[in-house]
Amino acid sequence: MKPVQIRPDVFWVGVNDRVTELFEGLWPISQEGISYNSYLIRDEKSALIDLSKEMLSDDYLAMLAEVFDISTLDYIIINHMEPDHSGALLRLKALAPDAVIMGMPKTVIMLKDFYGITENVERLSNGQELSLGENTLRFVYTPFVHWPETMMTYMVEQKVLFPCDGFGGYGTLDGAIFDDTCTDLDYYEVEALRYFTNIVAAFSKHVLGAINKFAEMPIEMVAPSHGLIWRENPGRILELYQTWSDYYHNPAQVGVTALLGTMYRNTEHALSAALEGIASEGVPVKVHDVRKTHISYILPDLWTQRGVLVAAPTYEGGMFPAMMDALMMADRKRVTHKTAAYMGSYAWSGGAQAEFERMAEKMDWTVLNAMGFLGGPAPTDLDRAREIGVQLARAVKENS
Repeated sequence: MKPVQIRPDVFWVGVNDRVTELFEGLWPISQEGISYNSYLIRDEKSALIDLSKEMLSDDYLAMLAEVFDISTLDYIIINHMEPDHSGALLRLKALAPDAVIMGMPKTVIMLKDFYGITENVERLSNGQELSLGENTLRFVYTPFVHWPETMMTYMVEQKVLFPCDGFGGYGTLDGAIFDDTCTDLDYYEVEALRYFTNIVAAFSKHVLGAINKFAEMPIEMVAPSHGLIWRENPGRILELYQTWSDYYHNPAQVGVTALLGTMYRNTEHALSAALEGIASEGVPVKVHDVRKTHISYILPDLWTQRGVLVAAPTYEGGMFPAMMDALMMADRKRVTHKTAAYMGSYAWSGGAQAEFERMAEKMDWTVLNAMGFLGGPAPTDLDRAREIGVQLARAVKENS
């Protein structure tokens, strides 16, 4: 792609990553890819906001060179030090040795720790402003969205917010970089939710705090460092992040996420009966087989639906390993205050139910019912599973 002017004097100079298979070494993006959005402001003074991953430095610097003489760059604005946004810094600094790097105090420390950079660095304070000529940048400290040094940059006169990882999403930008020019906005909203639950959800309290800091600032464009630039409806991505972040302490949507792990289908048969019970109450349900589906794709449903049904057998006296892995990640991502139930088969002694109940207590899940059964489910077990599904669905509706 070529550089794109997104506002007067402001250019998108990002790059697409279609090579990385696991974002942060954890989250699958081999099909979706991701963009690293960087923004150049050309004024009396020039400023570059966020950079790119080191492995894409050649593409990134070539993009920059199409727009201006890199050696004349005045300021490098580091909203967030994570290497997917700062990895090209040493290459850039070699081409623009006089550019001043600007960031919050913790950023200054990280610049030394990550890159050994201590010269031409300016510590910023919350609310500090920088005049570039016609345009003014305001730096707003937004810690833990999602690292402790993170800030967001607001372009005062043009009312543009550059929030880095805040309000971002997975997905390469395939020829169109704006919300009003992409051909499948729903796709990018789905990938924004997956990105949120994978990367940002554990810091929801801080996301809400960041949104509040900008409540009195008019925003006509949201230009994150991953995903679409929101210019036609910038309030949309802010509203989505507000809604999703609220779920960390408020009830989520009416619905149940069913997690399945099974070895010989005995637990699967019980789950099928429970799903009949849920469906009879008209409650939406999403089923994920934890043996096949990466937790990255499960977290969005766990986060946005208030009910959870865990169906997994006992394995060596404990929870089926793939299910335990899923529950541990849910705990790490703070998927809390859900209404839940459990069912699972065992061969000679139980253990999975006890581990489920320990994890549920840790995550502040309300467990309505739990059942284990020996071997294959008898007709009475299936009847009980069906009733558990009904009870779970009703509880989810009653809490709405």
